[in-house]
Amino acid sequence: MKLADRMGRILVEGAFEVLSKARALEAQGRSVIHLEIGEPDFETPKHIIEAGKKALDEGWTHYGPTNGYPEFRELIAGYVSRTRGIPVAPEQVCVVPGGKPILFFPMLALLEPGDEVIYPNPGFPIYESMIRFQDATPVPVPLVEDRSFSFDLNVLGERISDKTRLLILNSPQNPTGGLIPKEDIAAIARLVRDRDLLVLSDEIYSRIYFGEPPASIASESGMAEKTIILDGFSKTYAMTGWRLGYGVMPVWLANAVNKLMVNSNSCTASFTQRAGMAALAGPQHDVDRMVAEFRRRRDAFVAGLNTLPGFRCTVPEGAFYAFPNIRGTGRGSKELADGFLQRAGVACLSGTAFGAYGEGYLRFSIANSYENLMEALERMRRFLAE
Repeated sequence: MKLADRMGRILVEGAFEVLSKARALEAQGRSVIHLEIGEPDFETPKHIIEAGKKALDEGWTHYGPTNGYPEFRELIAGYVSRTRGIPVAPEQVCVVPGGKPILFFPMLALLEPGDEVIYPNPGFPIYESMIRFQDATPVPVPLVEDRSFSFDLNVLGERISDKTRLLILNSPQNPTGGLIPKEDIAAIARLVRDRDLLVLSDEIYSRIYFGEPPASIASESGMAEKTIILDGFSKTYAMTGWRLGYGVMPVWLANAVNKLMVNSNSCTASFTQRAGMAALAGPQHDVDRMVAEFRRRRDAFVAGLNTLPGFRCTVPEGAFYAFPNIRGTGRGSKELADGFLQRAGVACLSGTAFGAYGEGYLRFSIANSYENLMEALERMRRFLAE
């Protein structure tokens, strides 16, 4: 027996590969500062944990509806309606275990071999992985540093073709921390509104921003019925291990996604949904405190990066990443990332882990303590001086 050909088209996340190498160094007694993994270093808020415990005690341990409990979907629909300014019905909501199913299932439902999908590059590596897995054609559009890592709209317009079936947007963005400006969102809507394609808007970092709130293309006139919103609880509420996400999309597509859910996961865990209800309906001060701390770290870490020889770092407007340009060092991205790990004990990611247009950059997660971030800067400074 051998693996199916399609398995040769599926990719992995570089962050977990670097994490494995870092753990191996730690097992040898080395000190490593972890700035590679995109996971909030905060505890899940107590009232959410208590809701999960209560749900277990009350017996929320059995199968639930494939698309999520009605009361949870109604709560999500109301939240998305308020925050995006669009009418959303519970029937449009698909509750899934984490955010990735809302990448995978809509693509599985929509794409035929040869269809084209436009996506940001550098970008979350699972975008390209899922496109290739469907035997569709990935069409990367580079993010532009001097536009705060938004698209060059002329390039985007040139890459839309009659074969384009899906456009992926991500704002705030991983790995750059960039936001797509509201005027760019409006321009993108004008580009695609009358075309036979859908937009998958990855808004998983929608609550983690440091200035103007991110705009959703679903809020633009005529776009709600053409948009798949991906959101969830992992980043906002530090619930990565709870595996709880959702998609909002046209009902005809939600029905197809629910078919794929029942064939793969049956349903999302019942007790985690009760915790999710507590997250949305409960106090939000823990989220506010987390974002304020990310802002403090961002300001200090980015300022420090900009003092390193050969580094230039745009101030990220959202998420919890810094994405410095390191071309001035004269070293390639992977070479420098490997050097930082092996010789300085700082784990970060090469920009090429997020696509070819990531060459010349590194990605640092600021989801570590302020003190560790300052120590990482000094370790990198010493390494660069050698």
